[in-house]
Amino acid sequence: MKTFVLASLASLIVAGGVGPTYSQETDSARGERLFQQRCGACHQLATTRNGVGPHLQGVVGRTAGSDESFKYSPALKASGVTWTAETLETFLANPAAMVRGTRMTQRFNNVEERRAIIEFLGSR
Repeated sequence: MKTFVLASLASLIVAGGVGPTYSQETDSARGERLFQQRCGACHQLATTRNGVGPHLQGVVGRTAGSDESFKYSPALKASGVTWTAETLETFLANPAAMVRGTRMTQRFNNVEERRAIIEFLGSR
C-alpha cells in the first residue's frame, strides 16, 4: 500500500499535477510588465516623449540629466552619473540616497523586480 501511494504521488508530480507551479513569464516580459506598472505613469520608453519624468529610451549608457528635452533637477544634472546596471540598481533602490535633491521619489525595494526592470531597460 505504501509503495502504491508513493508511486502514485511520484507520477502526479512528474505529470505536473502536484507540486509548485512556476510562472512561464520570461524575465524580459516580467521586466516590461513591471516597467508598465511601476514606471509607466511617469516615464515613456516606446517614444522619446517626456512625461512627468524623462523618457527612458536608450537610458543605459547615458549620462544622467543629459537629455536636453527634459528639465531635470539641478542635483541630477550635476551628479555625473552614467546609467549602468549597477548605478540603476543603486538609484532605483533609493534615489534620494544616491542623488540628494533628485525629484525621483519612487523606490523599488524588491531586488528581483529592480533587476527585471533594469534588464528590460537595457534591452531597449
